[in-house]
Amino acid sequence: MQETQKTVVNCWNEWDPLKHVILGRADGTMVQAPEPAIERDWPDDGFPLGTYGPLPQEMADKANEQLDNFGKILESRGIRVDRPTPLDFSQTVQTPDWKQASMFGCMPPRDVLITIGNEILEATMSYRSRWYEYLCYRPLLEQYFKEDPNMRWEAAPKPRLAERTYKKDFWKEWNTLSEEEQLERSRNLDWALTEVEPLFDAADMMRLGKDIIFQPSMVSNMAGADWIRRHFPDHRVHVMNFKEKTQVHIDSTWIPLRPGLILHNRERDAVPEQLKMYEINDWEIVECVQPQRMEKARLSYCSIWLSINSLVLDPKTVCVEAGETAQMEQLDKLGFEVIPVPYYDVAPFGGGLHCSTTDICREGVCEDYFPRQVEGF
Repeated sequence: MQETQKTVVNCWNEWDPLKHVILGRADGTMVQAPEPAIERDWPDDGFPLGTYGPLPQEMADKANEQLDNFGKILESRGIRVDRPTPLDFSQTVQTPDWKQASMFGCMPPRDVLITIGNEILEATMSYRSRWYEYLCYRPLLEQYFKEDPNMRWEAAPKPRLAERTYKKDFWKEWNTLSEEEQLERSRNLDWALTEVEPLFDAADMMRLGKDIIFQPSMVSNMAGADWIRRHFPDHRVHVMNFKEKTQVHIDSTWIPLRPGLILHNRERDAVPEQLKMYEINDWEIVECVQPQRMEKARLSYCSIWLSINSLVLDPKTVCVEAGETAQMEQLDKLGFEVIPVPYYDVAPFGGGLHCSTTDICREGVCEDYFPRQVEGF
């Protein structure tokens, strides 16, 4: 009889040796029905503004084939891989405050869950179509809670997502703005969300030991950063903003690869004052190369910069999308063993290699990589 693997929840950063991960599934993923936070508009691909429905089955089959292959690669390296339980994402969902005609999917667990130390935290989410997505992971979280007596299982306050959570007619106005006006709004953190309640996706955070980087974005607000700061009082939470019109998730912008090394999106400049902490602690920030694939996959809402959406297995090993040969060469020159993983067909279901996973256990302890701090950051 095969021995049951013992669950240990432990993760302090993005690079310690990976031992246990959740890997998403593409089954049943939807082009979401319109809602205040987001409106999909893909007329050339059969989904003009106002329409919604499941992504084509042949696309889901290709994505699942690549997801399954990635799972086998991880297992071949001794990493435990668990999978979520998909729901019927085509169903209408509601609360006393709103009714939403569809859900989304469960390919990107990184958006919903983050492990910090021995705690797994369920994010708020800020799309109504994703409000119930945590249910896909509850069977696993229940299992982990039973198997690891030291696990802390937390959920951020479920947001109401009522009308006052969103800026009225945001997208209607946003689409009339020039690029410079949109960038100015971005610099001022003026996106779709108000600040009436804490909101964040887990994928807008990066773990650097005692320090947590939080990116405000279209799905994460400053009230969310404040909640994270209070919830993790033993950590230092730093807010970073980048030059990007529609920021959503930090993991195609700011990629910690190992202690002392960050891979940075060459098109998304950081606020200079926010780089000082890295500079005075002798961290190297390397600009990524240009993506090999300059066209997005059909029905993908992700950017071409999934080229750097990599999963680090340990400080010397990193998984990269197989078509991004220039990115692989750069990482090879930086001293990494690079594992090519075919993943282009996964993008329409919610992201890349980092998005599609969430770490449950990495070896290691909480370390202070930034003993020198910058006041006000």
